[in-house]
Amino acid sequence: MNLFAAIDLAGAGLSAQRTRLNVATMNLANAQVTRTVDGGPYRPRSVVFRAVPYAPDAAAGAFGRALADATDRLQSVEVAGIVEDPNPFVEVYDPDHPDADADGIVRMPNVDVLEQMVDIMAASRAYEANATAVETAKAMTLKALEIAA
Repeated sequence: MNLFAAIDLAGAGLSAQRTRLNVATMNLANAQVTRTVDGGPYRPRSVVFRAVPYAPDAAAGAFGRALADATDRLQSVEVAGIVEDPNPFVEVYDPDHPDADADGIVRMPNVDVLEQMVDIMAASRAYEANATAVETAKAMTLKALEIAA
């Protein structure tokens, strides 16, 4: 595997984890929102990832073909989508709330704050690991250039 492939793959991981962090943060920010533009409570979201074959942007010619052959078994990651949680809302009795129904029940988002915090920490650690991979590949590339010079 060439070192540029390592940088590309880690870059895809960085992007995926940044999306994961943004979605978990959005869920926390909206954990108490009872009225969205659509009219109902906020629905928490989650990121769905998928593995995709790594396809280097290889130049034409023998080198490009060799590079494609060498990397044909690698897999990258991409965001397949962001999905809403289909679980029912949490019902809380609060007759003074502006969004309470006739029985005093308020439908609240089903956001598990602890789960979102754990997801934020996990995304942060995965992001750091991918950033370290980029730095390592960069250092290896620079060392290879020193040897070649």
